[in-house]
Amino acid sequence: MIITLTANPSLDRTVALSAALAPGEVQTAASVREDAGGKGINVTRVLRGSRIDSTAVLPLDPADPFGAVLSGARVPVIPVEVAGVARANLTLADPDGITTKVNLPGVTRSAADAAALVDTVVEASVGARWLVLAGSLPPGLPDDFYVDVVAAVRAAGGEPPRIAVDTSGPALRAVVDAAHPDLIKPNEDELAELAGVALDASAPFPEQVAAIARSLVPARVGAALVTLGGAGAVLVSEAGAWHGTPPPTTVRSTVGAGDSSLAGYLIAESRGASPEECLRSGISYGSAAAALPGTQAPTPADILPGDVPVRALPRA
Repeated sequence: MIITLTANPSLDRTVALSAALAPGEVQTAASVREDAGGKGINVTRVLRGSRIDSTAVLPLDPADPFGAVLSGARVPVIPVEVAGVARANLTLADPDGITTKVNLPGVTRSAADAAALVDTVVEASVGARWLVLAGSLPPGLPDDFYVDVVAAVRAAGGEPPRIAVDTSGPALRAVVDAAHPDLIKPNEDELAELAGVALDASAPFPEQVAAIARSLVPARVGAALVTLGGAGAVLVSEAGAWHGTPPPTTVRSTVGAGDSSLAGYLIAESRGASPEECLRSGISYGSAAAALPGTQAPTPADILPGDVPVRALPRA
């Protein structure tokens, strides 16, 4: 079982444009779709599609139509009753797969909402293999909210789940500084911000990312899966570092690709795969998501043909 927490869920509305985005102009939409979104929900959807047991914990107003969208997507959830509907995020995707996102902040959550979320996650995580803390925090929750979740889960007794974190900014910094998660999944910019360094355009990209990740692994995190968009991903653990490149991909929407990469990694890890195979699986699922419109969850049938080469990265 893998439990996910989405503290700030969203109704993801994707508009496919018939031409490149032209700011200030009136344009025609080729199509539109709506998906139940939020990073943890996306991870659960991908895991379930690959027959890995997963349940999503999230705040949900009983009167929110978002619940019907979740039900239609067959996402198993443990809802925490709150007031206020989920935010709606807008994605504009042009024919070349270039996406423009507008994310709303979400409903302000109270201290009581935070406490209820923590209690529900603790209960749901009993016996779980992983707990995935994913996405931005809504207004009202402190930057160290994920730290509180990790502390409560680890203090609950028994064998706690491993902790994977996919967030950014102050929330990521807080959980890395205080909670030592087992896995983080930043992109290269989020990693550089976390480490307090600037990326050097003149240096080899994967090697540079691996060096930055090694400044955190294993002292502050167990491992780092760093997604690099079209350049693939880098995995750094105490055992080593690897870079993988994706198969040829016709990008239709990048929304949810990083979430699918994390899910792909967890799918392989849950089946006892090697670090190289976990990285390969993460890249395969991320590429498959990028080739699908909207925020669709790729299944094994969506994995793109072509090799995903993985190479070991030496220490500098």
